[in-house]
Amino acid sequence: MVLIIRERATLEQVELMLQTLRVYIKVAVDIERGILAGGGEKHAFCEAALLR
Repeated sequence: MVLIIRERATLEQVELMLQTLRVYIKVAVDIERGILAGGGEKHAFCEAALLR
């Protein structure tokens, strides 16, 4: 599951993002817009979520 996070991540959001890999979270960050996409199996999934 890839989540878009615009504020500080909650514990619930972190747990949701950990469901895929269980040990770490893949993320991509859009610095200009100040948002982060996290979760999923590959960084590319996060990047695609940011590009929508």
